[in-house]
Amino acid sequence: MSRRPSDLPRLLTAAEMAAPVEAVAVVAEDLRRRFAATKVSFLIVDLTGRALSRLSTATATGSGGETERIPLFGSVYEQVIRTQRPHHEPAGREHRVIVPVTNRGDAIGLLELLLPTDRSEEDVVHAVGEAAHALAYVVIANGRFTDFYTWGKRTRPPTLAAEIQYQLLPQALSCEAAQFTFSGSLEPSEDLSGDTFDYSLDRDTLHLSVTDPMGHDLDAALTATVLVGALRRARRAGATLAEQARQGDQALTAHGHGHATGQLLRINLHTGQAKLVNAGHPWPLRMRAGVVETIPCQIDQPFGLAVAPPRPYRIQTLELRPGDRLLMLTDGMLERHGEEIDLADLLRRTRSLHPRETTLMLTSAVRDASGGRLEDDATVMCLDWHGPQEDHRHVSSGADTHQASAARPPKC
Repeated sequence: MSRRPSDLPRLLTAAEMAAPVEAVAVVAEDLRRRFAATKVSFLIVDLTGRALSRLSTATATGSGGETERIPLFGSVYEQVIRTQRPHHEPAGREHRVIVPVTNRGDAIGLLELLLPTDRSEEDVVHAVGEAAHALAYVVIANGRFTDFYTWGKRTRPPTLAAEIQYQLLPQALSCEAAQFTFSGSLEPSEDLSGDTFDYSLDRDTLHLSVTDPMGHDLDAALTATVLVGALRRARRAGATLAEQARQGDQALTAHGHGHATGQLLRINLHTGQAKLVNAGHPWPLRMRAGVVETIPCQIDQPFGLAVAPPRPYRIQTLELRPGDRLLMLTDGMLERHGEEIDLADLLRRTRSLHPRETTLMLTSAVRDASGGRLEDDATVMCLDWHGPQEDHRHVSSGADTHQASAARPPKC
């Protein structure tokens, strides 16, 4: 059956004409009328990655209603987010359709419709999926003008330190590209320890960083603010990796905001060559052909330690091959309750999952081992390296999507 022309231009125009806080509701109402749905909902993933908020709903009898919080684990919603495939099933006299709302691997939420049974054919599911793709851009674009979507992601109001810490994270926690798939996850402790991770992609290079300030609460958040600001400033100014590390160190030293461990990584997208700086940070893990190994690195002084005379940060080479999975983490994943977790085993068991799901499972395991009360932030970044020869974005990134190469002893 041939598909009719796309409705996306009209849908995007309607969202553009609405107020930023109403843009998603306008899209939901448009879909309700277009497909004779009795209900259309947009569910946004909260900051923990473990729950959804039913943020906007259009029904045949009206719109709105209080925000509903829905646990994600074990639900059909989790299945759709994990597989990134539409789900449809009978629902009484109607048909339920759920499709992912995702942008370049960053799972924003879900679109859910209740349709008449005669409107559940393949063309309708395809059209809903097309609308969900557009909805991701609507949410991203309108999030610049309102706190509405940020509010929807929060299960409870954060402390001041947490507010600062969340703002230091990248806007998208996952990224899919031709050469790699990346995701990061932060599980905050009771007193917040200021962990951050960051990434940026340009024409030639993928930039990654993970930092872990000493201290807790607001002091740690302020240390993280100075350090992340300095690292981003240097990166955006085109500084070399060594210079970026130096400026991060200098910023903390000059402004007296404590010190922090950290790890900076740059990967050349055309050659696959990776360079790394280790500022007193835990070593990364690499999984290759089913074997998980710690990559020992030369350790330089933490940022802001004020070593006299100042020592230059050493640039080290990290070997990556197509099929490798790389893990960069903070000591909250290893110490205290983290000691009860076999990270290598977890990494092996989650190899078939997208890095988005792997990072969440790893931090959740540490949280569960602590009884939900972490003493230190637990942060992890997961990178699947597909190789410089790739020219199409990987929308799934598990062990079955690319060949693993022969294992060799790790070197750094």
